[in-house]
Amino acid sequence: MRYDLVIFDNDGVLVDSEPISNRHLAAYLTELGHPTSYEDSIRDYMGSAMHRIHELMLERTGQRLPDDFDDVFHARVFAAFERELQPVTGVAGVLEKLAADGVPYCVASSGSHARIRVGHRTTGLDRWFPEERIFSSEDVGRGKPAPDLFLYAAQRMGVAPERCLVVEDSPLGVQAAVAAGMTVYGFTAMTPAEKLADADQLFSSMGELADLLV
Repeated sequence: MRYDLVIFDNDGVLVDSEPISNRHLAAYLTELGHPTSYEDSIRDYMGSAMHRIHELMLERTGQRLPDDFDDVFHARVFAAFERELQPVTGVAGVLEKLAADGVPYCVASSGSHARIRVGHRTTGLDRWFPEERIFSSEDVGRGKPAPDLFLYAAQRMGVAPERCLVVEDSPLGVQAAVAAGMTVYGFTAMTPAEKLADADQLFSSMGELADLLV
């Protein structure tokens, strides 16, 4: 194995949550008087920490989102997760391979700890990710595209940044990994390849990723 740590993004990489969460985000923003399509949400917010949604809306409209925006949004999304969420096809096989090969791995997500845990519990991925392997943008001051979260995860796992591989599916995540000085593989299942052009390697299925990790 060429790397001492594999860092997975969560939404869209481990759990197939991006369609669900962006559908609800677009609907909620529209409900609040900020017309937003599903495509708008994917383009503008995929891979973002919650604080970035607030910042972009304030910058664009001059209006602040309601104080309870995060709580209401998370309640809606978590309820949808319980009904609909599935693991990304083939990701369990990748995790089995890493575990069998003794390669350390973790998750570093823009989502909250609660969001990560709901998703993992619902999909059965919680067996692969104990507490000490879960890192959230809540743990650092700045979310992606800042490198802080990936650097924090590497430091907590005891691995130098240059020995880390990040698996990401959003342009913001790829930017963060590059800024952290890590190798990054871009997952193109939902994101056009040209938007992940700064990644070191692109792949379109978890089967391809398993082969790349040999």
